[in-house]
Amino acid sequence: MAVFSKKGKKGEREMSFLEHLEELRWHIIRSVLAVLFFMILAFIFKNVIFGKIILGPKSPGFITNRLLCQLGEFLNTAALCINTKPLNLINIKMSGQLTTHITVSMVAGLILAFPVILWEFWQFFKPALRANEAKYAKGAVFAASMLFFTGILFGFFMLAPLSIHFLSSYEISSDVVNQINIRSYIGTLTSICLATGLVFELPIIAFFLTKVGVITPTFMRKYRKHAIVVIFIIAAIITPPDVFSQTLVAIPLLILYEVSILISGRVMKQKEKERSEFFNDDDEKKTEPETETTTS
Repeated sequence: MAVFSKKGKKGEREMSFLEHLEELRWHIIRSVLAVLFFMILAFIFKNVIFGKIILGPKSPGFITNRLLCQLGEFLNTAALCINTKPLNLINIKMSGQLTTHITVSMVAGLILAFPVILWEFWQFFKPALRANEAKYAKGAVFAASMLFFTGILFGFFMLAPLSIHFLSSYEISSDVVNQINIRSYIGTLTSICLATGLVFELPIIAFFLTKVGVITPTFMRKYRKHAIVVIFIIAAIITPPDVFSQTLVAIPLLILYEVSILISGRVMKQKEKERSEFFNDDDEKKTEPETETTTS
């Protein structure tokens, strides 16, 4: 088993428990500082964060709303024209807008600092990994960051407008008027984007589960039908209860599942190669003394 080590002038030595804690503390501190930096940045650029990003999906001029409406005109159906009427939001607390500003800045700081947080924790665990494992882990940090941001963008541009249109226009009676609180709107938008960001990490999860021997590509192929059912359940949870939105989420998740099978297969081939090399080296070491004895 690999152990944590620390490079010094005389080479590498095993770190003590307190040194581990000190090392972890500094990685956490740098991660927190990154979150604070992006949080302050988001707080300063309030007009961009709220005017262009947070409040964008509810606007008729939002790119997804315009493209779907154009598609609806081409197909001669009005069902695809969503968020055609501006959605008015309300604030019912004296300090509501200030606390909303701070909360959104914190969430934005956490999202933007996500690659830094992953990098810091990878730097902490890196000494415990072998050379080939460290190489794969480094690539996994980049891949995990890209998949996370891709999931967030997918949730923001595709799911958020559909969810906002469905939930804001749904009514149980014409006598009930929707007056949507800004905190409720932001909470819905944030949960959708973060959920899709985390779900898009499926290939990374498959990579590490295969590395530790929990799953195999054969296992994933065998239970593909079960996975499809689970994917549609997840899609139903994080989207409005309409078939179009659920299918829109399920398709990329199904693609990610197939990609995860391919990644799992590559990891298994690499593990088999390393195992074969290990046994070949072991056989060579055993035959060397016998050869020397015969020669003498």
